[in-house]
Amino acid sequence: MAVYAIGDVQGCLYELVQLLEQLNFDLERDEVWFAGDLVNRGPQSADTLRFIRSLGRNAKVVLGNHDLHLVAQAAGIKEHQHRLDTIDNVLTADDADELICWLRKQPLFHHDAALGFSMVHAGLPPQWTIAEAMERAAEVSAVLRSDDWQDFFHHMYGNKPKYWSATLTGWDRLRYITNCFTRLRYCHHDGALALKFKGSPEARPDGQQPWFAMPNRASANDRIVFGHWSQLGTGQYGNAFSLDSGAVWGEKLTALRLDALPWQWTEVIAHPSGRVIQTPLSRAKVMD
Repeated sequence: MAVYAIGDVQGCLYELVQLLEQLNFDLERDEVWFAGDLVNRGPQSADTLRFIRSLGRNAKVVLGNHDLHLVAQAAGIKEHQHRLDTIDNVLTADDADELICWLRKQPLFHHDAALGFSMVHAGLPPQWTIAEAMERAAEVSAVLRSDDWQDFFHHMYGNKPKYWSATLTGWDRLRYITNCFTRLRYCHHDGALALKFKGSPEARPDGQQPWFAMPNRASANDRIVFGHWSQLGTGQYGNAFSLDSGAVWGEKLTALRLDALPWQWTEVIAHPSGRVIQTPLSRAKVMD
């Protein structure tokens, strides 16, 4: 069995199918991890969700900020709409309720002890161990999977609190946890979240470090794959592996094989205008 991790798809289904075909992905044998942001800004958000959902247990998914933004729109939170959003094809689909229900039941963090890898969309604050990250992710997932899931999105948006404390409660606690898993790129030197700057490390403001470069990070000895950061690109930073290679911006879609050494990176060039697959999708399409 081969295990692959793929960065932000963002509705670029054509590139995803190309990449899986290039990997000779086999549903009877292989597993693929998706590091969040399955949807938005690309041309086929709805079909991307349908396709990944059809992979069943062979796909492991964590939620990204764009995925949560889609679910927020479905919950009626319209004030954060963006002119570049391309999620209407999900919201107006006949199976919209099914797709949203499936998406909100996906976790924010995935850990495979046997493989020795974890996956998150954005990052972890320096204070959290992997065990603590799993516990914190479960707190948010419990709300997203509950009958009152819409309430969460009235409180999700915002940059505060910036500091982690075990005494945080209520929506402040859930917002902090969500921001770490789905939005984090940098931390201030004192460990506070720095969520405003989104550029490359070379251009970062003084006093900020990429989350994976924070000194004394509790998860530094654990291997983690993450997406979210197209300006960082793909690469290995200690035990952290960056997967977002900007497919939605006409760059590349990248997969990293996790179960074999040396690390194997595979990529396909993205179509700059967002090519669309017209034929019906099926498992056979991937297995051919």
